[in-house]
Amino acid sequence: MEPEALLSVRALRIAFDGVEAVRGLSFDVRPRETLAVVGESGAGKSLTARALLGMLPRGAAVSGTISPDLSAHRGRRISLVPQDALSALSPVHPVGDQLAAAVRSVARVSRKEARARAVAALDRVGIPDAARRARAYPHEYSGGMRQRAVIAMATINEPEVLVADEPTTALDEERRDRVLRLLAEQRAAVGAALVLVTHDMEAVRGHADRMLVMYAGRLAELGPVDEVLARPRAPYTAGLLASLPRHASPGRRLPALRGTPPAPGALPPGCAFAPRCPLAAGVCHTAEPEPRPAAGRLIACHRWEELPHPAAELFTEERQSA
Repeated sequence: MEPEALLSVRALRIAFDGVEAVRGLSFDVRPRETLAVVGESGAGKSLTARALLGMLPRGAAVSGTISPDLSAHRGRRISLVPQDALSALSPVHPVGDQLAAAVRSVARVSRKEARARAVAALDRVGIPDAARRARAYPHEYSGGMRQRAVIAMATINEPEVLVADEPTTALDEERRDRVLRLLAEQRAAVGAALVLVTHDMEAVRGHADRMLVMYAGRLAELGPVDEVLARPRAPYTAGLLASLPRHASPGRRLPALRGTPPAPGALPPGCAFAPRCPLAAGVCHTAEPEPRPAAGRLIACHRWEELPHPAAELFTEERQSA
């Protein structure tokens, strides 16, 4: 029996000047799970994450429901792990003071107690000699230590939900895995759920429980990570996985998704992925598929049952130009 949802998003729509960037998205976040939100740039991943936090840009028109609304408890019940650790930390205050301020923003404790919690949080994320390092400024930290510090800040008040927005961008594989392991450790330590936003399909392998694949502001596929990676059912998911370097064959061009995602204001009729999809048929160009339960997950595709396994061959240059 599935646990009751900690956070439920229903029919979420986010628009700017009448143009929708997120279009009727629904999903749940379960207690203590890691939900990965993946897709190409412009899919609406970060906007969705920021809607959970109540941090959308000014001018955003939002409809649908996010229940419960945790945005009024940001920093306490829900927290953000930002992409850029350096810009997230104030350059003019010691790191420990910034963590202590985060504690005192939600709890009536003395400065001494807040300071002790800050040092403990830095120690928990593996900052060596945490008491001394708490007195240092961000520029005195290495890049890896700053990343640990912002994770400490996000978890210091033991939130129910952590939102990590592209925390591994521009990191090599070793550093990426180190950051993801640390996030998993801290999520478990405070008993939180984690919403991990990433464009890196490999990042979720072994680091997430379920994955939500987004395309053009909508759900393409949602299911258990291991099952989706082993056998994608939506052609878009299959195309993303086929494009990973591990599918490269000596002497052959790497399979790739042809074309680019449509701009929010220039969506094609029917399925937004149809112009790039090697399986697209007549209905795909006239009717947008709605997410429906199938094969133990949610899939938004008219022809998912026609997708071969493995599907990487569909995305070779020869097949797509046929």
